[in-house]
Order: sequence, then structure tokens, then C-alpha cells
Amino acid sequence: LEKLQAAGATEVVPEAIEGSLMLASHALALVGVPMRRVIRVVQDQRDARYNLLRGYFHGADDDNADELDHERLNTFTLTAGARAIGQTLERLSLQGLGVRVASLRRQDGQPRVPAEDTVLSDGDTLVLSGKPAALAMAIERLQKG
Repeated sequence: LEKLQAAGATEVVPEAIEGSLMLASHALALVGVPMRRVIRVVQDQRDARYNLLRGYFHGADDDNADELDHERLNTFTLTAGARAIGQTLERLSLQGLGVRVASLRRQDGQPRVPAEDTVLSDGDTLVLSGKPAALAMAIERLQKG
């Protein structure tokens, strides 16, 4: 675990746990448990274990009514001219919009633990967690102020 984290891994997924979750989900489906419930149970177990898996990255088929009210992950990279460059996360107040900064990766590729006093730089990539409308407002704030 320490070697992987030192090499830059932000999350380490034990294969035994994932294998167990897959076996359990197949067994539940085979005995007739509704697939939505199986998925929910598996996701609840992942949520309890993997901080960065609490949301999901939006895909092309994720715009149904059920998905629009759930939290998801979104990445945003600060480019030259973004108003958030040089500002702290505290000053941007993304939490007030209902958005959490789940991860921060600097342009040099090194992950950083996002803290309120973190000053954002050109090339920083943020992984944001929140509901779709809140994420849109947060990205607007990062881009245009």
C-alpha cells in the first residue's frame, strides 16, 4: 500500500474485496434480487471503503431523471485565464454550492490533499463531487469567477 501511494496512487482497491463484491452481486441476482437493489447494495459497500468512489463520472446515458439528483464526479483543469488561479479553495467557497473537492493533481502530476488554504495554479486538475447543477455552478465559478 505504501509503495503504491508513494508512486502516486490516490486510491488502492484490494482485489479480494472487489472479487467478493462481484461474487455477491452475481449470487444476489441469480436468486432473484432486483438488479437495482443489487447495484445499490454493492455501491453502499464501495462507498464505505473507497473515498473517491462515492460518486461516478458522468456518461452519455446518465441523464435519466433518477441520475440527475445523485452526486457525481467531474474533473476540471484550470487553464490560463481561469479566475480561480491564485485563489484559495476557501475563498472560492465551493462547499457553499454543495460541491466538494475530492482530489487535486498539480501540473507536475503529483496528487495533493486539497485543503481550504490550497492556492490553485494554472494546470491544476480538480476532481469535484456534487449534484449536476451544483457542479455546473462550481465550474463557472472556477472559470469566470
